Amino acid sequence: MHWRPSANLQTLRARAEMLAACRKFFAERDVLEVNTPVLSRCATTEPNIASLEVGSALWPRQKWYLHTSPELAMKRLLVAGSGAIYQICTVFRDSDYGQQHRPEFAMLEWYRPGWSYLELMDEVEALLHSLRDASTLGQTQRFSYRQLFQKFLALDPFSADVEACRRCCHEQDLAVPENMGEGLNTWLDLLLSVLIMPRLDPGCLTFVYDYPADQAALAQVVEKEGLQVAERFELYWGPLELANGFQELTDVQEQRGRFAAENERRRNAGLKEMPVDEMFLSALASGMPLSAGVALGLDRLLMALTGSETIAEVITFDDAWQSQSE
Repeated sequence: MHWRPSANLQTLRARAEMLAACRKFFAERDVLEVNTPVLSRCATTEPNIASLEVGSALWPRQKWYLHTSPELAMKRLLVAGSGAIYQICTVFRDSDYGQQHRPEFAMLEWYRPGWSYLELMDEVEALLHSLRDASTLGQTQRFSYRQLFQKFLALDPFSADVEACRRCCHEQDLAVPENMGEGLNTWLDLLLSVLIMPRLDPGCLTFVYDYPADQAALAQVVEKEGLQVAERFELYWGPLELANGFQELTDVQEQRGRFAAENERRRNAGLKEMPVDEMFLSALASGMPLSAGVALGLDRLLMALTGSETIAEVITFDDAWQSQSE
């Protein structure tokens, strides 16, 4: 039985330095550090994210869930007048496991009332440059989602259909998984993760923004150049996805409708419906300020900063997720 840490002491020091530098960055910018509950009676309704369910001897009939993100609680603070806030916490997702994924991982999340998502992109870049000399990162690249697909695959994701994606796979000699189905976003995700992300410059930060409207999640949807786009962005360091940011949705009726639509997709996929956070919706109805927010995976960031190949190398103890036979 291997009792030693999975991360070496040098990496543990690098983690401590990274966290201290993040806190210094936000302290200098007058962003308040907050802490919100890990346990909730509500869970994410997103069909592609699974919440970890836990029980309690005190309330045996109540189902509890470990948060997949502190987002909804932090937005309640925004409504309460907190101003700019950030949080460093552990989150849980009962699905992902691999070289870059663990069900338990560290997240940095922050919100800027009064900012646009484009301004927040600048601050995310500034944070990473404060952690790593900008001269070692190369010039930051920025592509709209549409530009990214057109540049690397000569495909317009806003007009493409499943058959066009299938042809693209054939032209790129990509074997298509048998269970792909007919959902366009599933095909676009395949093209992005397998054909585009590995081609991103490993020495550069790459921002991708303005996603198709049906990939909005909790972002606002607007019309740009005749297209309905979600005002959100993702950040990559080389092929490694690090962050996901939004121009936050503030319309409570639209938000309630999206929760309902996500639960319907869960039902259609044979998944359990999840309880909606009514406290969050009540706060949203009280009036949330125009805000931009972003979540950044700290374990992955540490992988990039230390040149680690797997997430296990940067986690203090990875044994909780190892088979008992190992």
